[in-house]
Amino acid sequence: MAGRIRDTDLSYLRERLRIDEVIGDYVQLKNAGGGQRKGLCPFHDEKSPSFHVTPSKGYFHCFGCQVGGDVIAFLMKIEHLTFTETVERLADRIGYQLSYEDSGKSAPAGQRSRLISANAAAAKFYQEQLNSHQADQAREFLSQRGFDRVAAESFGVGFAPDEWDHLFKKLIGEGFSEQELLLVGLVKEGQRGVIDRFRNRLIWPIRDVGGDVVGFGARKLASDEQDQGPKYLNTPETPLYKKSQILYGLDRAKKEIAKARQAVIVEGYTDVMAAHLAGITTAVATCGTAFGDDHIRILRRLLMDDDAFRGEVIFTFDGDAAGQKAALKAFESDQKFVAQTFVAIENRGMDPCELRQKEGDAALRDLIAKRVPLFEFAIKSTLANYDLNRAEGRVLALNETIPLIAKIRDASLRPEYARLLAGWIGVEMEQIKSALSQIEKNPRSRAALSKNVDSESGEGLEEPKRNWRPDPQEPKLMLEREVLKARVQFPALCRDWRNLEEEAFTHPAYIRLRAFIDQQPDFESITLSEADPAELQSFIAELSVEPIRTDGEISDRYIASIFARLRELAIGRNIAEIKSKLQRVNPVENEAEYGAIFSDLLKLEKQRRTLRDLAVGEI
Repeated sequence: MAGRIRDTDLSYLRERLRIDEVIGDYVQLKNAGGGQRKGLCPFHDEKSPSFHVTPSKGYFHCFGCQVGGDVIAFLMKIEHLTFTETVERLADRIGYQLSYEDSGKSAPAGQRSRLISANAAAAKFYQEQLNSHQADQAREFLSQRGFDRVAAESFGVGFAPDEWDHLFKKLIGEGFSEQELLLVGLVKEGQRGVIDRFRNRLIWPIRDVGGDVVGFGARKLASDEQDQGPKYLNTPETPLYKKSQILYGLDRAKKEIAKARQAVIVEGYTDVMAAHLAGITTAVATCGTAFGDDHIRILRRLLMDDDAFRGEVIFTFDGDAAGQKAALKAFESDQKFVAQTFVAIENRGMDPCELRQKEGDAALRDLIAKRVPLFEFAIKSTLANYDLNRAEGRVLALNETIPLIAKIRDASLRPEYARLLAGWIGVEMEQIKSALSQIEKNPRSRAALSKNVDSESGEGLEEPKRNWRPDPQEPKLMLEREVLKARVQFPALCRDWRNLEEEAFTHPAYIRLRAFIDQQPDFESITLSEADPAELQSFIAELSVEPIRTDGEISDRYIASIFARLRELAIGRNIAEIKSKLQRVNPVENEAEYGAIFSDLLKLEKQRRTLRDLAVGEI
C-alpha cells in the first residue's frame, strides 16, 4: 500500500486549488456579497440556496444541512471517494506530483485512480481502432449521420474490434490487473476465460462532470442475425459508473448550462453530438436509463434552479408514440424543477440527429427555438385521445386534463391554462373553473368527475338488465317518452317521425326502441313476435297504455308541437357541437374551414328558430 501523503502536499493543494472552481463543477454559484458565493446544496434538496462558499478561506458550509469543510471534504463527500483517492484526484487536476512519507517517491495511485486510468487507456485504444480497416462499417455509420473524423475525435468516439480479448491483452500489457479490468467493467467472464465486454461496436466514452471517463456506451454494428445482443450496451454499474447519476455530455455542457440557464435533454449519444455541432451546447442525454430524480438534482444545481433564479429545461423526444409517452412521463418530473420546462418534438418523427442530417444545423436550432411548454404538450397530447366533436368526448377529455392543470406547481399559471383548455376543448370557461375548483379542493374528486362523465354521456353505466328502462318521471327524458308514446299509440298523426334527427333520443332504451320501430315494415302498426326480446315487448306494451300528458285532446297540432320541440332540442345539441368545433378552429390560419363551419351554424340556427315557432304554435 502507498504510504501517508505528506502534510506539505496537502497544504500545497489547499492553497493552490480554488474551492469555488472545484465546487463550480457541480454547483452553479452566485455572488452572495462579502466575498462569499452561494448555490443550491448538492447534499440535500432545497428551493432556496443555503450552500455558501468562502474562496478566501477555502471552506464551504450549508446552513440547511450543516455540512461543511474544505475542498478535500467536498470532493470526498460528493464523489464518495476515500481520502487518498480524493487527494490524488485533486493533484491530477493541477498536474501536481504527490509523494509519500514511507518512501519519499511517487507511489501507486488509489483504486479509483487506477480504474480511471484503465478507462482512459481503453478510450485511447478504441479511438485508435476507429482508424483500422475493421472499422469501415463504424466510420460509414458516423458519416451517414453527418459526423466527420473531426467530430468523432472531438467526442472521443471509437471502435471495439470484433475480437474476443484484444483490449484485455492490451491493458494487461500496460500493467493493469485482471481484477481491475473486471471491476471497471471493461471485460467479463466468458466460458473459456476473461473476454472483452464490447466487440464490433461503435464506442462512446462516458465522462463524469469532472471529465474523467467512467464508462462507455456501445452501439452494435452487425445485423440481428450476427449479433443478438441489445442495440445499445453500456458499462454495467461499477464503483465509477452509476447510470442514474450520469448525463452524457455534461462535462462539455456544464459551463454553458450554468451560463445560459438552459439544459436541453436529448435521448442518445448521436443526438448530443448533433446538438453540440449545431450550436446547442447545453445538450445532454441519459445513459441507458430514464430521466430520473438524480439527473434532476444534478441539473438543478447547475441551473441555480431556485425561486429567485429561473432557467429552462427543454426535453426533446422522437415524434413517435414512444417519444410522446416519454414526454408525458417527463411531465411528472416537472414539479421537481422551478425552471420552466418545455418540449421540442419534430412532428415528422425525426430525432435531433436525423433532423440535422437531413435539413442541417439551422433546422435543429429552429426545433429548440420553437419549443412549447411541457404543460401545453401534455394537455394537448391527452386531448388527442378523445373525439372532441362529441359531447361525450369533450366531457371525458375535460376530466382527464383538469387534473393535469391542478398539478401545475405555479398556481399563477393555472388560470391561463384553464382559459387555453376551454378553447382547445370547446367548452365554456365556467365549466373549466368549476371542475378545477372541485379537484383543487379535493384531489379525490376525480372519481366524482368520472361519475359526472357517465351521467352526462350515458356511457359507462352498466345497469342491471331489469332496470334498463328509464324512470318514467325523469324530467330530462319526459319529452322523448311523450314522442315515443305518440308514435306507438297514434302513428297516423306522427308524420314528422322520419324527419327526427339522428340524435333526437338520448337514453339507450329510447334509442333502441326507435331503431326497432324503424325496422317495422308497416308504418301504421308495430308487429311483435316471440323472437323479439321479452323486455322490449314489455316496454312497448307499457308505452301503449300509458296516458299521453296533455290537458286537451290528442290532436294533430299537439303531436306536431311535441315533435317540433324534440327536434329543436336535438338541433340545439348539434349547434353546441358546432360552436365547440368553431372555438377550436383558428379563423386566421384556417379561414376556409372556419367559414364553412360558421355557415353550417347559421343554417342550424335558422332551422331551430322555425321549430321553436312551430312548437309554441306560431306557425
